[in-house]
Amino acid sequence: MENTPSSNERRTEENSSWCSQFRNAPNPLMARYVYGFMFLITNLLAWAVRDYGRSALTEMERMKQCQGGQDCLGAEGVLRVSLGCFTFYLIMFLSTAGTSKLHEPRELWHSGWWSAKILLWVALTLIPFLLPTAFVQLYGEIAHFGAGVFLLIQLVSIISFITWLNDCCQPEKDADRCHIHVMLLATVAYVICIVGIILMYIWYVPEPSCLLNIFFITWTLVLLQLMTSVSLHPKVNAGILTPGLMGLYVVFSCWCAIRRHEDRCNKKAEVTAKEDWLTIISFVIAVLTIAIATFSTGIDSKCFQFTKKNKEAEDEVPYGYGFFHFVFATGAMYFAMLLIGWNPHHAMRKWTIDVGWTSTWVRIVNEWLAVCVYSKYLAKAKST
Repeated sequence: MENTPSSNERRTEENSSWCSQFRNAPNPLMARYVYGFMFLITNLLAWAVRDYGRSALTEMERMKQCQGGQDCLGAEGVLRVSLGCFTFYLIMFLSTAGTSKLHEPRELWHSGWWSAKILLWVALTLIPFLLPTAFVQLYGEIAHFGAGVFLLIQLVSIISFITWLNDCCQPEKDADRCHIHVMLLATVAYVICIVGIILMYIWYVPEPSCLLNIFFITWTLVLLQLMTSVSLHPKVNAGILTPGLMGLYVVFSCWCAIRRHEDRCNKKAEVTAKEDWLTIISFVIAVLTIAIATFSTGIDSKCFQFTKKNKEAEDEVPYGYGFFHFVFATGAMYFAMLLIGWNPHHAMRKWTIDVGWTSTWVRIVNEWLAVCVYSKYLAKAKST
């Protein structure tokens, strides 16, 4: 007579199987969402430390010596949380870079072993609070560079997405039939750009002496015309859809830049400075946008491949694990800069993000860089 396992034995085997699957489950598509959620939690933790952790941080004797007094305690707390997040994703980058095939040990580490990685994430979040202030301040200086790298990667990803969308809207088989749809979409994009520029003149140029705002807005209009001229040039002939979509990004960048600083020309900033429900909603949307932008950029490793593969093997990884974690590592520096206004000695009010003159110039330079990269991209695409 054969021995049949008891219910307790079967339950033990099922639990053991579940634990083993949780530890080693090769599910990279689900893993990326878990990493994104961990990144979002870290963002919220950094905000909580900045806005509500000053009293707790003041009790730490070594942090009383931070430059700037009480105002920099919140900024230093953000940098400490960011340092832990950066270290975690840097470790993941170093341990998964170059992974190409499924069921490799590095692939299993990326997609499984969540108990170990969660413990590592928690430990790395706490350890930076034991480090001296000088080391944290040094990290804050390096984070400026890392955040710039993140913005550049995100910019290339956005341009790649725009060109991909342009190719989808203009297939070779149905070029004639899709021509009307392309023209309609491009017209809508240009109308939104022009309306946005007009509204910025109305909102942010209340008097003729607001020369800096006039320059920013007028130069954005010039850049829009420049991108259109380059795209329609006979040697490029890229159409009007891509410059129209890039125009949306450029106009949005200009609006973000102008609204970041507060002076007599920026009446909108004075209104949004109050802690009302609209400010809170705007802050929540901004934090979610950071996490979503980092996630979407991280899985877009194909636009950074120098050689295109004709056909992908079935056992290849669905996205570049090393690139994915590298984007999140630089994204950790980026969200730190946004929460402290790119200046560790600048006092930030509650429920604010990316505010100050430094933030304004970062956005403006990013806008100008976007036009340069886009123009270079068009020239390279035409030559190939």
